[in-house]
Formats: sequence, C-alpha cells, structure tokens
Amino acid sequence: MESSKIQKQGARLWGGRFDGETDELVRALNDSFRFDGRLWREDIQGSIAHVTMLGEQDIIPEAEAQIIRNALEEIRQGIESGEMQFDSTSEDIHSAVETLLRDLIGPLAGKLHTARSRNDQVTTDTRLYLRSMIDEIDSCLQAFQYTLLEKANAELGEDGAAPTVLSGYTHLQHAQPVLLSHHLLAYFWMFQRDRERLKDCRKRANQLPLGACALAGTGFPISRERVADLLEFDGVMENSMDAVSDRDYSMEFLSCGALIGVHCSRLAEEVILWNSPEFGYVELDDSVTTGSSIMPQKKNPDVAELARGKSGRLIGNLIALITVMKGLPLAYNKDMQEDKEPLFDTIDTLLMLLPAFCRTLASAQFRRERMSQAMFRDFSTATDLADLLVRKDMPFRDAHHVVGRIVRYCIDAKIGLEDLSAETLLSFAPEFGEDAGQAATILSSVNSRISRGGSAPKAVQEQIMYARDAMNSVS
Repeated sequence: MESSKIQKQGARLWGGRFDGETDELVRALNDSFRFDGRLWREDIQGSIAHVTMLGEQDIIPEAEAQIIRNALEEIRQGIESGEMQFDSTSEDIHSAVETLLRDLIGPLAGKLHTARSRNDQVTTDTRLYLRSMIDEIDSCLQAFQYTLLEKANAELGEDGAAPTVLSGYTHLQHAQPVLLSHHLLAYFWMFQRDRERLKDCRKRANQLPLGACALAGTGFPISRERVADLLEFDGVMENSMDAVSDRDYSMEFLSCGALIGVHCSRLAEEVILWNSPEFGYVELDDSVTTGSSIMPQKKNPDVAELARGKSGRLIGNLIALITVMKGLPLAYNKDMQEDKEPLFDTIDTLLMLLPAFCRTLASAQFRRERMSQAMFRDFSTATDLADLLVRKDMPFRDAHHVVGRIVRYCIDAKIGLEDLSAETLLSFAPEFGEDAGQAATILSSVNSRISRGGSAPKAVQEQIMYARDAMNSVS
C-alpha cells in the first residue's frame, strides 16, 4: 500500500503525509514550474556539485554518487538537445528534475536529496542564475558605454572641424554652452556606476546557501566549502536561517535594475525631445523607429519611449519584492516564491532594452546646425561676462548684478549678448575692457571650461581617456 501511495503522488516531493489530493486551484496557485523552469541548468549544476560532495564525504557510496551524476549529465544533454522534456505539470523545477532522474535510475534518485532541502536548493539555483545574468547585463552596459564613447569622440570634431556644441539646460531653460560630447559622456558615467553596483551586488549574490537545509543545517558530515568550490561561489553563508530566508541579493539587484532603468529613461527623454520638430537636434534611423497607422508622415521614437516607459516596470519590480519581504519572520515562507517573477522580468527587460536602445543611439545622426541655431541670442554666455568682471577683481555678486542688467537691456532692445559692442559693455562696467565682446561668443565660452570634468575640448578629450580606462576596469 505504501509503495503504491508513493507512485500515486508522482512528482509531489512531500506527499507521504497526505491522504487526500491537492485541490486543482490550490495546486495551480502553489506550483511555480511555469516560471522557475528556466532554472533547470542551475538546478542540475547544483545537484551535480551536491551529489559529488555526498560521495566524497561517504554520505552515500561513491558508486551511487557516480550513477546519479552521470544521470544528471544525461538529463542536461537531453534537455539541451530536445530529446528529453520536463513534465509541464511538475510542481517546480526541482521536482521536474528529480522526476526525470527517477525515470532513469529508479529509487536511487531519492538519495540526491540527502542533506539538502528545497529551501536551500532554490536560493542556490537563483544565485547561480543571477550571477550569470549580471554578467550578461554588464556586457550590455559596456557595449552601450562604448557607443557613447564613439559618439562623443566623433562629435569632438575631426580633421580640424569645430566640435558640436549645444546649449546645456537647467530647469529646461538654456543655461550654458556645452559640447555634445560632454553631454553624452554624462550618461557614460551613469552606466559606469551601474556596472560598479552590479559588480558589488554579484559579490554578495555569490555566496553559497546550500547545506543550510530547511533552516537548521544538517547532521550529515557535509562539506559546504567543497560545494562552494565546485560551483565557484566566493564563500558560504554562515547562518543557516539567514541562508534560506535571505533575498537581499535579489532586492539589491532589482535596485540596480531600477537605477539602470532611470538612467535609460533620462537619456530616452532627451532623445525624444531632441527628435521632435521643435528641437530637431537628432535624426533617428528608420530601423529603430515606427510609423503611424493613420498619419503617413509620422516617424516615432518608439525605442526611446519604451525605454522611458519600462523604467516604471523596473521600479515596480523592486517595490514588489521589498513589499513581499518586509514582514516575513524567519525562516523560509512560501511568500518568497514571489521573488522570481519580478527578478526574471527585470532581467528579461534589461537584456532586451539595453541592446535596442544602444542600437538606436549608435545609428542616430546629430544635427549640429540646428543645435547652433538654437543658441542664437539665448544669453547662455552671460556667466562668461560675469566671470570676466571677476577676473578684473569685481566681486562675483556685483558682477552677477551687472550682467543681469545687461541681459535686461538686450531683451528690451531685442538683441543678443553677441550683438553688443565694446562701447555698450563699457557703459555698464568700465572693468570690461575693449575685448569684452569676445567673452560672449559660444566657442570662447566652451573653450574656457578647462577644469577637470569640464566641457572644454581638451578637458573632454582627457575625460574620454579616463572613461576608457574606467570602462575596462569593471570587467
């Protein structure tokens, strides 16, 4: 009777305690294979390391460990080739793998689960998966950085050509002239910090929880260090209750993902604005834009708009998991099954979004003439006139007031700072000197920003050099 009951329960790893069947609605709610099935490689990888250790420690006979290990390798190859398939009605990926294993080697498959629980198994699988996905996302970010560097370098001007200049903004008002290269590099450094955060997150994710079992550890003489070595973890988690209940690594990654989304969204908003007829700063390639079903003339920046929109999704995934975890007592609770869908969604979103947005920027053509036209009589060199007075020993607050009066005069006269004669400038402050008008030109303004991190061409060239070193230092 007992053996037939085991057969009846099939892939249910916990069925011995129960006489009745699980309600189908409850089963559908409880089962996670539909989303954690993607962890099959990691589940097999972790199981091979675990059974190797069991054999080496004489917890199970080495010959049996070898049979189980060989069968797991056969399953891995069979799934990869398509010759094998998991039972889609499995409760989770762990039971799916164990069911195939039992089909191959019979009851011996049950020894694989010696000295472990699904509680430590699932978080091991997730950590293995996340660290490889972090590496893929890092590669996408690095590719984006490379595109930004290439664009920045190209817009510095080649063969003696002038660099591309546009007005920098504060409060969406023209502020001061900056090089387009400098503007683009601002996003390079945002992505640099994103990559550094991911690298740091990976270190904390790369700690082994396996061996914690359900929550209290195990009485078997396991070697967690050996499993960590086989799976290339940096170390083992020191507290068994923390090991099975910790999801900090997922929340930390989702936080990194949300920040990447925010940075993409900020760049996307600028691309969208620059692509509008009112700005006209950039022309996006046909391959990364779409049209309208009703308006034949439209060319829409959909990739940038989706980058902006998906930032909300990435932020939402972070909030979802933090909310799940905020009130959970130690140790494992079924609530934690809710960690995977937001985690997987953020990974999938970033791996699709980053290459598409990178391609959009790589194929973009910037319209330097339009950027130059937009600075005509925009007063963005006003600070340069104030700085000139400061160099003549006038306190900055006084210089600020004088130039403010000059701007007011120009507005009333419907002229720009570049239209003022030296005589007019001297009438406002004799400290200006005869060559004061040169300080109000766009190129003079840009060339004067020589401080490290500034927008002068030489400073930007140095920044590109630092950026290349920084980009390569993260990997």
